[in-house]
Order: sequence, then structure tokens, then C-alpha cells
Amino acid sequence: MYMVESKAGAISCMMLSLFFLGTFPALLTLVERRGRLPQHTYLDYSITNFLAAVIIALTLGEIGKSSQDSPSFIQQLSQDNLPSVMFAMAGGVALSIGNLLAQYAWAFVGLSVTKVISCSIVVVIGTTVNYFLDNKINKAEILFPGVACFLVAAFLGSVVHSSNMADNKVKLKSSSADSEQSMETKVPLILNMVEPTNLESAAYSSRKAKAGTADFLVQLENRRSIKVFGKSTLIGLCLTFFSGISISLFSPLFNLATNDQWHTLKEGVPHLTVYTAFFYLSASCFFIGVILNVVFFYRPMLNLPKTTFKEYLNDWNGRGWALLAGVLCGFGNGLEFMGGQAAGYAASASVQALPLVSTFWGIVLFGEYHRSSRKTYMLLVSTLVMFTVAVGALMASSGHRHRHRNQARTATF
Repeated sequence: MYMVESKAGAISCMMLSLFFLGTFPALLTLVERRGRLPQHTYLDYSITNFLAAVIIALTLGEIGKSSQDSPSFIQQLSQDNLPSVMFAMAGGVALSIGNLLAQYAWAFVGLSVTKVISCSIVVVIGTTVNYFLDNKINKAEILFPGVACFLVAAFLGSVVHSSNMADNKVKLKSSSADSEQSMETKVPLILNMVEPTNLESAAYSSRKAKAGTADFLVQLENRRSIKVFGKSTLIGLCLTFFSGISISLFSPLFNLATNDQWHTLKEGVPHLTVYTAFFYLSASCFFIGVILNVVFFYRPMLNLPKTTFKEYLNDWNGRGWALLAGVLCGFGNGLEFMGGQAAGYAASASVQALPLVSTFWGIVLFGEYHRSSRKTYMLLVSTLVMFTVAVGALMASSGHRHRHRNQARTATF
């Protein structure tokens, strides 16, 4: 099997993972903003996310000769490693629930803020636990100041959201005051967020508003599948925090699955390889995603419309983007684990700097923060700078996991 053994190779894996994991949320957000139901989108995403894990396992997990000490992916499927398998599958459950909650949170508080807050929670909890599970192979004097920077970034992310929401309210109020429409028709549409009439919808859709304007916000609300106007942003923040807590558990559980720090395996049974553990994690992630979305077909969250399998199969609006998002997430997670197995899972949490990538896509694709106040811009820049410092600290803390020399032939990256 293919193993990453050098520190440079581990960092390369983490950087590529950072790009993939920062891009897939943007694709899911793009589909939601085009009006596709999140139940349909997440089901497509779950399919290709699992497919990516299967491809990785059957290729990288099968390269080279296998032995009892260093088995291939296929060989490990029949071994007595149930405790490690359960840890991996528990990680998949946590990851699936966290990503599912994040999909709804993005609609309420924006892609950038959601990822800043949730990823900071992931780093603070996941990195701390992994540091001790990895027998402190990372440099604590560098690692934990980096974790502190993530805490500051999470706080700044919340402040950025509050400031941007205040900016949007000012835009909407100014628009309603300057408009030629009467207060009886315009104010309910924008401020109270009552569904617009067909004539109003046609009026807004007949022209493409500039990003950051009040008309842009109204057009977006009319088009998207998750309606957020008139609802408390506390919903989005709660979803974000629960998402972060759930996702923070999957990396430590994966660490336990591959390194067996609690000695749950019988003597002589080899540890799960990264590829086998990732397969089991992705399998449970897939099944949980399917089960929850089937439930949401008939009992949707947040007053979304009900749907059916027939409607899902016939819904091709943005399906390609949803499928691509699953591929990117699958390969992104796989690369993160490959790097973490070599340099320590605490350091591999540096890929949680994905808000740097997500914010870029949020600004370019969705017009986030366009025409916002100077205060909001300054807070946003401060947040991203703090994230950059935190990422550098986590990467600089990378250690090197000592591996047994009697392992079978491996490829060095």
C-alpha cells in the first residue's frame, strides 16, 4: 500500500486537502442558492463522497505487496479488527451529521462565517484530543498558540456576521425608503419577508441586481430553496456550533481506529490502515446521510417543502455540482488522513483553514460582503489574518510518527 512518510509529503497532502475541503461547501451553497432542495443535494453528495473512498481504497490501498504486518485493503476486510472498525464508523456518523447541519447553516449565516466558526471549534476540540492521542509528537509550544489563534478567529467570525447583518438591514431599510413602491407592499416584502406576489417576483427577476445591493438580497431570497428572511440568525449560529462539535469528533475517532491507542485489538492483529479506516468511515457517513435525507424527504427541516424519490430522480438542477462536491470532499478527507498518519493528526487539523478558500469562493461566486461597511471589511480581514497565523502554527508544529521498520514495501512521497 502507498504510505506518506516524509514531512514534506504530509504537508503537500494537507495543502491539497485544504483546497478540496474549502471548495466543496461553495458548490453545495451554489446549488442551494439556485433553488435546489438540500435533501436532493446532500443525497447526491453522499453517493460520490463514498465513491471517492472506494476508489482510494482500491488503488492506493492495494499498491505494493501486502503482508500480515502491513495488509492491503482487501486483506483487512476479513481480519478481526471490529473495535477499530467501530471507531472509524462512529467517526463517519459524526462527520455526516456535522456536514448535514452545516449545509443548512450556510444558508443562514453565510459560507464564510459558518466555516470560520465551525472549523475553529473543530480545531480547538479535535487538535487538543489528537495531541494526547498521538503521544504528544507535535510541538506543544507552537501547536497550542495556534489553537488560541483559532479561538480568536471564531470570535471574530461571529462579530463579522453581526456586522454584516447590520449592514444588510441598513441596505434593506434604505431601499424601502427610496423605492417608489408604497410602504404597504415593499416593507412586508423586504423587512417582514412575506412571500412576494408573482408580479413582484417577475419585477425582481427581470433584471440582475448588483451584488451587495438590497435588490440582490431580495432576488437571492426569492430564488433560493432555504428561506432565511424573517428568521432569527440564532438558528444559523446554533446549527453552526452543533456542526462544529459533531465534526470535531471524527478526526480523534479516526486516529483511534488507525493507531489503537486504547489497545482494543487482539494481540497480533495489525492496525487498520488509513485506507481501510477511511472506507469504513465513509461507508457509515454514506448510510447515515441516506437515512437522514430520506427522513427529510417526508419530514423536512425549516419548513422546506416535502419531496419524493421520483422528484429527486427527476431533479437535475445542479446535480453535477452536487456530485462534484462529494468527490472533492471525499478526496479532501482522504488526503487529510494520509498526511495526518505521517505528521500527526493534531497538525493535520491545519486543513480546517478551509475558510480561507471558502471565503474566496463566497466573495467571488456569491457576492458576500459586497458593499458592506468599512467596519465589516476590517473585521473580515482580521479574521482571515488570524486564520493564516493559526494555520502556519499548526503546520510548524508537525511531528513525525515513528513507524515499524518491518512493514512491507511502501512508496515514499
